[in-house]
Amino acid sequence: MGRTYIVEETVGQYLSNIDLQGKAFASGLLIGQCSSQKDYVILATRTPPKEEQSENLKHLKAKLDNLDEEWATEHACQVSRMLPGGLLVLGVFIITTLELANDFQNALRRLMFAVEKSINRKRLWNFTEEEVSERVTLHVCASTKKKKIFCRTCDIHDPKSSARPADWKYQSGLSSSWLSLECTVHINIHIPLSATSVSYTLEKNTKNGLTRWAKEIENGVYLINGQVKDEDCDLLEGQKKSRGNTQATSHSFDVRVLTQLLLNSDHRSTATVQICSGSVNLKGAVECRAYIHSSKPKVKDAVQAVKRDILNTVADRCEILFEDLLLNEIPEKKILKKSSTSSLIESLFPFLDPL
Repeated sequence: MGRTYIVEETVGQYLSNIDLQGKAFASGLLIGQCSSQKDYVILATRTPPKEEQSENLKHLKAKLDNLDEEWATEHACQVSRMLPGGLLVLGVFIITTLELANDFQNALRRLMFAVEKSINRKRLWNFTEEEVSERVTLHVCASTKKKKIFCRTCDIHDPKSSARPADWKYQSGLSSSWLSLECTVHINIHIPLSATSVSYTLEKNTKNGLTRWAKEIENGVYLINGQVKDEDCDLLEGQKKSRGNTQATSHSFDVRVLTQLLLNSDHRSTATVQICSGSVNLKGAVECRAYIHSSKPKVKDAVQAVKRDILNTVADRCEILFEDLLLNEIPEKKILKKSSTSSLIESLFPFLDPL
């Protein structure tokens, strides 16, 4: 039996309201949350057509081979940046005026793998072996009265895996009872720029430094409402349930992060001397928020959502800076002066303060 997708009712309305306007197809992303039992889809967003293609799409062959994967993956990366912790791109959808054909399914499959690869490439964290590795492709045939739906999943860890049918079920008010977790993390990341790695770009050096910092966040201790809880415990354990109300009461949790200052006693630490041409310092406070479903959520799932939002927020903000430098054609030599500390701070706004 395939996976079950519980879908917010408004997602169905959104897909139904998409007007092809004479075009061969429309594609987009499905956003939600995975769990061991089932997945939740709470949002769908259409990939906007390229400006230069908006008039020409009407004359393209009605095949998904014309789908611009590069444009779709860029849209997925931009959307992924805006998502809070706990939410991710679960898959892709396509709306066509034609009946389902093999080339449609193959194109959807290629797009799904391309989207997943593009988003994963920029992350500071990896999926665990226990996590769900299936992603969904949804084909909506607009030529039928009831807009027939074909829902299938593929294993993103196995490019040769065959598509499996999945259940697509709508539910109203799906996310209204979800739990929110809020966290403020103060960061002070010092990234030396080695003189021996001058061939590395500023972006690559910064990414390497963030990768080392990410390990501290991954290995930190997380307090939920001031308490350390066993990771396998129910997050709602000890919470009062309202009688006569089938909808769970909204809950918000305060999360604090404690990072280790010293290594364990069985580890030896040795100081190293490194010749540097400069350094990058990231300082300030990161405001994070994550959401998790209210169907028997585990503490480890809540902590994981917060961790990943912290890492995503910092990594995305740095990436935005480097994109801005490229767009404005600012050479790195103007940013990094010899034997000085890089003042990237003003450009990385909300959470970076001048040294």
